[in-house]
Amino acid sequence: MSMIFERKLTIPKEVKEMYPLTSEMSAAVKARAQEIEKIFKGESDKFILIIGPCSADREDSVIDYISRLRKVQDKVSDKIFIIPRIYTNKPRTTGSGYKGMLHQPNPEEKPDMFKGIVAIRELHMRALAETGFSCADEMLYPENHRYLDDVLAYVAVGARSVENQQHRLTASGLDIPVGMKNPTSGNLSVMMNSITAARGGHTFIYRGWEVHSSGNPLTHAIMRGYSNKHGQSLPNYHYEDLTLLNELYKESGLDFPAAIVDCNHANSGKNPFEQIRIAKEVLHSRSHNNDINKLVKGLMIESYIEDGAQKIGDGVYGKSITDACLGWDKSERLIFELAEKL
Repeated sequence: MSMIFERKLTIPKEVKEMYPLTSEMSAAVKARAQEIEKIFKGESDKFILIIGPCSADREDSVIDYISRLRKVQDKVSDKIFIIPRIYTNKPRTTGSGYKGMLHQPNPEEKPDMFKGIVAIRELHMRALAETGFSCADEMLYPENHRYLDDVLAYVAVGARSVENQQHRLTASGLDIPVGMKNPTSGNLSVMMNSITAARGGHTFIYRGWEVHSSGNPLTHAIMRGYSNKHGQSLPNYHYEDLTLLNELYKESGLDFPAAIVDCNHANSGKNPFEQIRIAKEVLHSRSHNNDINKLVKGLMIESYIEDGAQKIGDGVYGKSITDACLGWDKSERLIFELAEKL
């Protein structure tokens, strides 16, 4: 037999009973969700910044990083709304490599999915309790969303998942913003179809249940760049790209057109230091075109305590073990510079 069934895992309801949110934590999640909704619906002019490590590899350094963000948020709260990235599962192009805290709570030990489920919930809960931040995570596995659905502020669907039907249907049943990345091919019609699908209501099977969704009006685009047929990275954050996206929204007839620009990945050629220039260019485009200004609700930036990336086992505190990130000093300076330009 090619699959060995190790054990039956605890269902989300039971995990939530084991690790419940306090009433204060739930109230904080709700208050932030209301403010985020106003931004995506154009009722608030605040600019969203989804920022943090490529992957959440260890609890201590992630909480350290988010605690630093808390101090910065308090200084720019009139202009910028920060949603920290706590990405607890990571897609791997070839299937090899670190798949995130959900799989391996300790990157140097073997996978343990139950410990991983507990670890990711405790990490998101600790961030909320200690900093007041409800955070962002990637919906790599739609069926796992319920382990965190009461604590998240934002969900991203990756470039390799955006065409998947289960991701689209699950997104249609969420009441927080879901960002649909353009696929690695760069085909924007695929992304727009995914947004349209998630905006509608559906009936489908989810975790063994027949469920009905009412549609998610906060589903939106994430422009992350793409690869050509030669495997070369190409950007789609320029003025012309955002103008095209705005026209696609007009043709779609969808309410609340919205986009987040991912400053890393193919847009930067995975050079994290290019994120600084890209972020500023996007703000420049917004300042010259009112349609782009209304469309682009924020940026996504991969940032950690130390610049760059390391191999698992190198042991550098606060340095990414997946994609290279922008270090804290540069990130903090960039946030203040963006606030001045907004």
